[in-house]
Amino acid sequence: MEGVGREDLQPDRPEPAHRLRDRGALRQGARQELRLRPRPAPRRQAPLLAAARREVLRHAVADARVLRPRVPVRLHGGHGGPGAVRRHLPAARGLLPAARPLLPGARGGDQREGHGVKKGLVFADRPIIDGLDVDTGDTFEAVNPATAERFAKVHRAGVPEIDAAVAAAKKAFLNWGKRSVKERERLLKRLLDTVRRNAERIARLIATEQGKPIGEARAVDLVPVADTLRYLSRNTERLLAPRPVEYEQLLFSHKSGAFRFDPLGVIAVITPWNYPFGIPFVEVAACLAAGNTVVLKPASATALTGLAIGALCREAGLPPGVVNVVTAGGSTVNHLIEHPDVQKILFTGSVETGKGVMQRASKHLTGVVLELGGKDPAVVAADADLDRAASGVVWGAFVNAGQSCGAIERVYVVEEVADAFVEKVVQRTRALRLGYPLSEATDMGPMTVPDQRHLVEEQVKEAVDKGARVLCGGKRPKAKGYWYPPTVLRHVDHSMRVMTEETFGPLLPIQVVESLDEAIELANDSEYGLTASGWTRSKKVARRLCEELQAGTVTINDHLFSFGEPTATWGGIKKSGIGRSHSVYGLMELVNVKHVSVDLGGSPGMPWWYPYDAGFHEFTRRAFGALYSADAKTKVQDTIGLLGSGRFFGFVKVSEIATKLGRAF
Repeated sequence: MEGVGREDLQPDRPEPAHRLRDRGALRQGARQELRLRPRPAPRRQAPLLAAARREVLRHAVADARVLRPRVPVRLHGGHGGPGAVRRHLPAARGLLPAARPLLPGARGGDQREGHGVKKGLVFADRPIIDGLDVDTGDTFEAVNPATAERFAKVHRAGVPEIDAAVAAAKKAFLNWGKRSVKERERLLKRLLDTVRRNAERIARLIATEQGKPIGEARAVDLVPVADTLRYLSRNTERLLAPRPVEYEQLLFSHKSGAFRFDPLGVIAVITPWNYPFGIPFVEVAACLAAGNTVVLKPASATALTGLAIGALCREAGLPPGVVNVVTAGGSTVNHLIEHPDVQKILFTGSVETGKGVMQRASKHLTGVVLELGGKDPAVVAADADLDRAASGVVWGAFVNAGQSCGAIERVYVVEEVADAFVEKVVQRTRALRLGYPLSEATDMGPMTVPDQRHLVEEQVKEAVDKGARVLCGGKRPKAKGYWYPPTVLRHVDHSMRVMTEETFGPLLPIQVVESLDEAIELANDSEYGLTASGWTRSKKVARRLCEELQAGTVTINDHLFSFGEPTATWGGIKKSGIGRSHSVYGLMELVNVKHVSVDLGGSPGMPWWYPYDAGFHEFTRRAFGALYSADAKTKVQDTIGLLGSGRFFGFVKVSEIATKLGRAF
């Protein structure tokens, strides 16, 4: 995954002098010296005004050239209805223009500076530390990827803010970690209610800042968060209840043992820009359910969405310091990773950056969970439902403009159905509507950052130079913003980067293979192993694909859904990461699995304690023979001798002796 990359961990530019003067108090931990803004009252976002709609549509004809695709654009309501004939039409005939300034609920004003957009959209634009907004005096720009124009300023956190955030989280943990699980469940339910009240405002912010269509923002960012909060608010007490231990060893049978699941403390959550609400909030929710406190560092490209998470936690009534959000980059992030008071790091991002996180975390042996890159394959068997397979593969490849670590990035289709499958894929890809993220007519928005688009273009060029054929897409539109069309390639192989390196963009290469055996072999020929999908009607083939595909998640006749399912694990093998999130296994990453044992038998001691006298040696010989001898006669003799041993009798429950010795026999 390229969501968090090297730019987030590079050295910062020099600190401005006015910032340095204000930070002495932070270094001393004097919270009252922070330059704090009062907690803002929640504001309701105004609906999209008819005047704004007219203003956008007024420019449609002028902008028609801007996003003119080389592929047909499906008409929709108002231009022929669902059954309209497809024609070669400019995008503006079917979509709101992506190159115009966004007008979400604005009454006017220059939105390039954030007026209008910011007022109705932004939850917070400053680091949230100990429940308060911190004015750092240093800012960076939030950019709308559909227009490449700035629309808000965000305050950048530095090392003093990181220290203050960790200190606040550490202090809050003293109380939060002791709260009952039932109390934490109630607060998670309240947090779900807060998200529900703000759902449309959140979706609009995601669409504006990250670029995915607003309906997609609801489906792939908001829904997973709501499901996770609801699941944890109902099931955390059950999932983290102490589990009794039945000791196997006869000599321990009088003890009472259990596993407890205790919170760890301060968790650093470092997340990417591709799912700027879904990924961080799901992880924050799990941390809170387990009793931990959080310092969240969202990606700089989607910092406002990350800050919205902190603002929502505050609005829901979570205690100050339980969730802190710092908008930082460069060496500041390194300071968070190396902080001695951070007990665990949850990182989602690129492989190379993940390696750096792991190396820096080793300074204090801080635990890590790394969700890294993917090059996820889809295998289309000869008996697949080709219509379902084509529809599923197209969605799995191009949802979120292909910017998903679990996106389908390569397809292996058996040759006997290859032509029909490819034709259906191309047909569906050409029907996708590239356009304005806030329009409900849009199927795919822009890419989020320009560097990622450049990587896609490099991979396409290299593949074409080596013999690949572009079936559709392949050339960026002439438009402001970070646009790239959904692109399908054929005649590809593993000599090309597009089949071996993570793309993280709207690019779908299809390789034709002779057999299912070859498809599985090629699917596994990768240094990644996050997800994989198989497409078949056969239970036998499905079982084989589930067994043989090497990935953290394998799905049959679907793809990429399991991140949104709170009971399913998420994580990979090989270079796709370490550890798991989601489900009970994700919770286990966030707790200290503590074994506890209680011995209230009242005996003077255990038979293997000092002194090592003749009785001790007689006991150890008899005990080993009684428990482990393969000879029945020896076992009986040693058992009788053991029961007569002064070192043994009285140290175990008599009721357990027959059961345990019965197992031994």
